[in-house]
Amino acid sequence: MSRVPRPPLDGLIDDLYYLEGVPPYARLTLPPMPAALLIVNLGAPFRIRAGTDIETAEYADGCVVTMPTRALEFGYPLRTRSVGVHFKPWGLAPFLAMPAAELRDRPVTLEQVWGRPAVAELRDRLATADGPHEMLTLLEQELMRRLCETAGLGLVRHTARVIAATTGGVVIGDLSAAAGVSSTHLAQRFKEHIGVTPKRLARTYRFAATVFAIDPAGPVDWAELAGGAGYFDQAHFGHEFRAFTGLTPTRYVEVRRQFLREHPAHVLDSWPLPAV
Repeated sequence: MSRVPRPPLDGLIDDLYYLEGVPPYARLTLPPMPAALLIVNLGAPFRIRAGTDIETAEYADGCVVTMPTRALEFGYPLRTRSVGVHFKPWGLAPFLAMPAAELRDRPVTLEQVWGRPAVAELRDRLATADGPHEMLTLLEQELMRRLCETAGLGLVRHTARVIAATTGGVVIGDLSAAAGVSSTHLAQRFKEHIGVTPKRLARTYRFAATVFAIDPAGPVDWAELAGGAGYFDQAHFGHEFRAFTGLTPTRYVEVRRQFLREHPAHVLDSWPLPAV
């Protein structure tokens, strides 16, 4: 279950969620999306691999993930239980004690960000809460308590919203000119609060829009899809797809169709997919 938090958190967060049950697969791949993630784990440890060149790490208390630039592979226990936050790309910044760029493609434990005593207390309160609704209320209260003013976040949030509204189809130079700052200053602020440059965020929004436009249950016109998303040609589109997912477009659809066959009653949005 999930819900949108109250203002002012709704300007930073897409939703708070509660997750419990048996994962459809032991491993799921999360392609890069324009979002950041915080998980408070209440069950057995889960594992994350942030790229094929990085060893898998175990997370018992939870994790914090700034907006990734590479696919993440989540390994789940037989049963999982957690509460979490899907942040807007800029939304995690007020809750971090370090620049977001320091954590790019490097998920860290929740204890590394908020400290062991505070996280232990939060997990205890969540574990003894009277059901998911109260758990989400406790998480929202914790976020409100930790919310702080963050210099430069207004510039980043406004500019990132323009990028989101155009699904990445905006000239980056126009953004800095409209904001009255240099492109270098804008890029530095983005790396500080989101972890990536405006150009990278635009690429991610465009890719996300493309993925969400794919219906794996039916035929896919790749040329039309690539053109509609603003890619130069199908070769450019294919290169971006492999860069974001590690898969070709056709292999991606095969994996999604496999999931539909094996779990016809399970809802899986266009973000995660079975690890291959």
